[in-house]
Amino acid sequence: MAVIVFGSINKDLVATAPRLPMAGETLLGRDFFSVPGGKGANQAVAVARLKVPVHMVGRVGTHSFGAELLQNLQLAGVQTENVFVDETVSSGVAIITVDDAGENQIIVIPGANGLVNQEDVERLSQLLPGAKSLLLQLEIPIFTVVAAAKAAKDAGVMVILDPAPVQSNLPNELFPLVDIITPNEVEAAQLVGFPVNSRESATKAAVQLRDRGVKNAIIKLGVQGVICATAEETFFTPAFTVSAVDTVAAGDAFNGALAAALAEGHSLHQAVIWGAAAGALAATRPGAQTSLPDRIMFKKFLEERGRGEEEERGRTRKFSKF
Repeated sequence: MAVIVFGSINKDLVATAPRLPMAGETLLGRDFFSVPGGKGANQAVAVARLKVPVHMVGRVGTHSFGAELLQNLQLAGVQTENVFVDETVSSGVAIITVDDAGENQIIVIPGANGLVNQEDVERLSQLLPGAKSLLLQLEIPIFTVVAAAKAAKDAGVMVILDPAPVQSNLPNELFPLVDIITPNEVEAAQLVGFPVNSRESATKAAVQLRDRGVKNAIIKLGVQGVICATAEETFFTPAFTVSAVDTVAAGDAFNGALAAALAEGHSLHQAVIWGAAAGALAATRPGAQTSLPDRIMFKKFLEERGRGEEEERGRTRKFSKF
């Protein structure tokens, strides 16, 4: 079954430096490169690289970035018939700084992403019948995120929300529309109002998010692993150990692989393993979409780590209904 991504499409302008600059500081960097990005587009490419059908719904501008961004999505295998080319504005741009430890700072200029509106939701609605899931993020206007989630819920399609860039005052009506929410520790802390930096605090945050109406809460703790809370259980998935080069798009890789696994009928346990593996692999290479693993690389990585599809054996697939 197909996955639909409704969200942002950006051009990423990336600078590397030994460390991240402090406020007011001018710092000499090392390298500069530009790559396609945007959390929505990244997640769509992540799904496509794992050979699962995926549609992108969003907007680009008419300058050279727009054509380039559309072509890149198409070359990755993403279906782009419902990406609108907006002649009134530029495409979205993200300015990214990455340090030697792989940590990053990002400034996003929305451009066309900021004009996503009800017309785009209507295009999305035409794709929903027969889809498995809808992936959402917060780089487009929040009212369109809520409208898209409502449309998916009405169509019986699973809603997966990556609450990034995080907003502490998300509309209360959004949470009951979400089947899976996937914040990292920083985003989770801002959503729940207390530090999230351990398995215990992540479990507490996941429970609070479920209390707000979210059906399943996944808290990503980086090298500490992943906490997942459902109505039936709370479970922990350890992280994969890798040498991180650049964490840009690691979260998008996680969400794309999570959605891909569920689209193929895997359990939530295995889907979280897929997400953790894809995120780890993405962190080993620079850039956003350029870092996302293909199916061959991904399968080899899981097999080498002893956490491939054999993990499914003997496990009840509690996650088949919503």
